[in-house]
Amino acid sequence: SCPYEAFVALHAAALSASAVPARHWPSLWHKLENEVFDAGDYFGIMQVEEVEEEEGDNDEMKEKIRKKISPGSQLCYKVIVTNENGLEAANPNSIFLIDHAWTYRIEHARQQLQQVPGLLHRMASLMGIDFHGEVPDETVVDQVLEDMWRYNQTYQLSHGTAEEKVPVWYIMDEFGSRIQHSDNPTFAVAPFFYMPQQIAYTILWPLRDLDTGEEVSRDFAYGETDSLVRKCRLLPWLPREVQDTDHFTREPSDEHYQAILNENKEKLPISIKPPAYAEDKIFKVYTDLQQVLQNLTHSRFEFTDSEQEADILYSFSHFKDYRKLSEERPHVMLNQFPCENLLTVKDCLAYISRRVGSSEAPKWLPRTFNLLTELPQFVSYFKQRERRGEDNHWICKPWNLARSLDTYVSKSLHSIIRQRESSPKVRRKEVV
Repeated sequence: SCPYEAFVALHAAALSASAVPARHWPSLWHKLENEVFDAGDYFGIMQVEEVEEEEGDNDEMKEKIRKKISPGSQLCYKVIVTNENGLEAANPNSIFLIDHAWTYRIEHARQQLQQVPGLLHRMASLMGIDFHGEVPDETVVDQVLEDMWRYNQTYQLSHGTAEEKVPVWYIMDEFGSRIQHSDNPTFAVAPFFYMPQQIAYTILWPLRDLDTGEEVSRDFAYGETDSLVRKCRLLPWLPREVQDTDHFTREPSDEHYQAILNENKEKLPISIKPPAYAEDKIFKVYTDLQQVLQNLTHSRFEFTDSEQEADILYSFSHFKDYRKLSEERPHVMLNQFPCENLLTVKDCLAYISRRVGSSEAPKWLPRTFNLLTELPQFVSYFKQRERRGEDNHWICKPWNLARSLDTYVSKSLHSIIRQRESSPKVRRKEVV
């Protein structure tokens, strides 16, 4: 097959998931294969200063190019179309590559800023932080680690070990990082992992035709239709008051639990009468776990290689057909039970635990929020604690990983809000 067909075979699923129009695929392949970064032929970065609107002002006077930046002032940029012919959305070549200035995992961020030559200078400059020293300054490092959440983007590898699937964060180059937010964006962006070179880029394409001088913008909360959740997601860039939102966390609907059951594809067992066993019975155990094989040494148990003759199934993989087992072999015991994810998955455990005790939760359960479903409640609670001067350190955990993977402690609201984009997370109050 030709190289382009091979490219499509490898990347069609990812491109379709990101809604990249198929008309752009051949040009994208050409630019990736030849490392064509031609955004500079079509766009420019403009440093601007917002001017308060006064009676009699025309549109041209509402913004002006800032000729000189006074010390301590806030830098403001935007990207505009500079090509004299504008840009046509239907043009197959209207797709552009954006390079990544910094790619990292959260646990390595501070160390990289301290040790990678030139990284701290570049990030400080990109974020408008004043730093001209030769030796990494911890105050500047801390400021970059806080401000980076207004620039961070994320993706997650779909293959590899659990450690390799931990979300990757990246900051686009100076061009990509200057593209501003709009609720009515003119462009779409998406991360794209080019498999032949094992390199991640961001791709940019127009959503409509643009004339010379029009702004390049994107939606920082793309796909979010709930107005309150959208407001919360945009807080890192658009500070607003949300403390009046009710922070009470309610029990999910029956439909929520039914959806979990449907997704797990478990078949529930029929009711059975537990069997009685002789006191001297030797139980046959079938297992695929080395830990069990190496440590189960009691004389009442013996291992078998036949799953069909086992009295006990001790399995690593998720067991799903409880109905068949209860009908055909009701005496067999398992190391699992139906719907156990209601207790073993972090967000479900919080839901179930809240049924005990007061209206909020039992005293032994730290205050917990699921950021996919309870983001406004969390933001409201965080802001109230902040106003009262109370500690605001939170443990941020993915609900579906173990061994503390992708788990962090943070007191930065912007960090916590943005981490919602990487993988499903719960936030639990740290006991300090």
